[in-house]
Amino acid sequence: MENKFLSTPIEYLKGVGPQKAELIKAEINVFTYFDLIHYFPNRYVDKSKISNIADINDDTTNVQLRGKLFDITIAGTKQGKRLIAVLEDKTGNIELTWFKNFQYVAKTLKEGAFYTVFGKINDFKGKISIVHPEIKLYSIEDNESGLNMEPVYPLTEKLKARFMDSKFFMNAIKQILVHSEFDLSEYIPESVSKPLKLIPRKHAYYFIHLPKKVNEQLTAERRIKFDEMFTLAMRNEKNKITRLQEQKGIKMLKVGDNFNTFYKECLSFELTNAQKKVIKEIKADISNGNQMNRLLQGDVGSGKTVVALLCMLMAIDNGYQTCLMAPTEILATQHYFTIKDMLGNLPINIKLLTGSTTKKNRQAILEQLNTNEINILIGTHALIEDDVTFSKLGFVVIDEQHRFGVAQRSRLWNKSSILPHVLVMTATPIPRTLAMTVHGELDVSVINELPKDRKPIKTLYRDESFRADIMAFVDNELKKGRQAYIVYPLIEESSKLDLNDLMNGYDVVCSYFPIPKYQISLLHGKMKADVKELEMQRFKAGITQIMISTTVIEVGVNVPNASVMVIENANRFGLSQLHQLRGRVGRGAEQSFCILMSKENLNYTSKKRINTMCKTNNGFEISEVDLELRGPGDLLGTRQSGLPDFKLLDLVKDDEIIDLAKRAANFILKNDPALALIENKILLEYLQKHQQDNFWGRVS
Repeated sequence: MENKFLSTPIEYLKGVGPQKAELIKAEINVFTYFDLIHYFPNRYVDKSKISNIADINDDTTNVQLRGKLFDITIAGTKQGKRLIAVLEDKTGNIELTWFKNFQYVAKTLKEGAFYTVFGKINDFKGKISIVHPEIKLYSIEDNESGLNMEPVYPLTEKLKARFMDSKFFMNAIKQILVHSEFDLSEYIPESVSKPLKLIPRKHAYYFIHLPKKVNEQLTAERRIKFDEMFTLAMRNEKNKITRLQEQKGIKMLKVGDNFNTFYKECLSFELTNAQKKVIKEIKADISNGNQMNRLLQGDVGSGKTVVALLCMLMAIDNGYQTCLMAPTEILATQHYFTIKDMLGNLPINIKLLTGSTTKKNRQAILEQLNTNEINILIGTHALIEDDVTFSKLGFVVIDEQHRFGVAQRSRLWNKSSILPHVLVMTATPIPRTLAMTVHGELDVSVINELPKDRKPIKTLYRDESFRADIMAFVDNELKKGRQAYIVYPLIEESSKLDLNDLMNGYDVVCSYFPIPKYQISLLHGKMKADVKELEMQRFKAGITQIMISTTVIEVGVNVPNASVMVIENANRFGLSQLHQLRGRVGRGAEQSFCILMSKENLNYTSKKRINTMCKTNNGFEISEVDLELRGPGDLLGTRQSGLPDFKLLDLVKDDEIIDLAKRAANFILKNDPALALIENKILLEYLQKHQQDNFWGRVS
């Protein structure tokens, strides 16, 4: 669809050539004219305004001035030698200074001539000046042609060293955009582009690089951002439509004895309105004849597990088996005991299958699965092994779904001859914008409130100098009969990172809390599964008062009596991880605390993370900041994110454009699922040409 002109190698551009082209290819991965027009500016310098010298103040950074140049002199000696000139307008004057190439610059300047000057304000000992300004002779034509918004491109040090600056790239890209062969075919149907007032693609690429006004740049940016999201939205909507049409699900119409008995007699607390709403959404899904494929988001401690259990009971009441897959043995085991305790004396056969299950127990479980004797099977990746088959699997729950690959998840719901309903859960809240992009083909439910008896966790930051005070505070909590977590990022000392490791930390904690006065548990990922489980059960039973651990307790550990968590070297943890760790406390009715510790001299990102943690307990707010700091690939796990490489679209700020693209895709596919209509022919050809697989079919 794009013309051959855009596939031309960049070395054919005037001023580029083979040597510069090789460096550009190596540094910014730009090979062709098409690549180069997608090398977007990251900001603009607004040169549409001429300021008065008298209006320059402490807040002024970059400024554009116009005036007469005089007093052009070379001052100083040796290293301090420089060129000085004075620019004067009707309101005052300012000094211009050059330290480099000043002899050449001096030859080009004309005393008494009028110049337009642009540069950064420099304040040295109260005297303002502009060092190395951009300067050009003023002519009447400047007023007639108007002044441009000048693009600023992201540059590497190697590019700068070879004098390939923003002006270099602007001039190179301009050659492409003004060439008679430059064209970008329109592929979005007019039924979408006209109501949304999207400017043509060709115009968008011109104005994103060469805008004269702010409005031109903004309309160009809007169109390109829309394009970046639109193709993904089309794929998501097509997946959703295909699933509803082709993947017919089991109709589960009955709400029976197990559900009703559990709800009325076993629940020791009242469900929140958010939990009730989600259960209604899932009930509607599993009774409409389509396969449910729903994402359940809920903050730590919001009660996702009880929602999942109630829905599993609905499936059991309709005669089907259910399973829950978790990413770690600790989490799977925690789910098993939690659900078993919650079910009480209900006649539900629940089993646990992990890598540590004995051969004898495993064989018994496999046999009972095939005879439909097991109602709920909880486990790890062991559930997707080849010899695990179900007689009548109807409802699948996948916890912490971002830790499993797409192929792993799909293997689980292919474990039965029937197509089960699927509920994927995460305690890592995903910003709405990210959920709309990554999980666009899923239905999304959110539990956005905590149980009524929960008090917000108080979070504070202290540096190493407060250690004695912090340990005294922990001691005070323990004297009240509570328990504490102390979390470290490493198991053993690292020569590369200046961290308190777990084993040294154990010795330090013991010096403050001597045995036998206090009992201390130790937990880390290198321990055998049965030892880890023993330590967890000791802590849960209150036999030990302090749990010293790595991040293996990040999810799934539920000890309501634990009221304080100390996170050592908190600056070494990600924001999402800090929030998950904090969620291990605050599970009882008592006030809980999270203390973030680190050495001094935090960098910007660490300060932002820690300030965010201290400011809010809201996981969705935290996820917005996390997305801003890390980007979607890191937040989701790059390999599993499924996200394209957005160059302009901002998943934090561009929710309106994301929503528009999603609505547009839905509008098109709702009326023409196969894109068979004449008005959608060009769109189909575009999608076919730019697909990375055969999703949209073969190119004809």
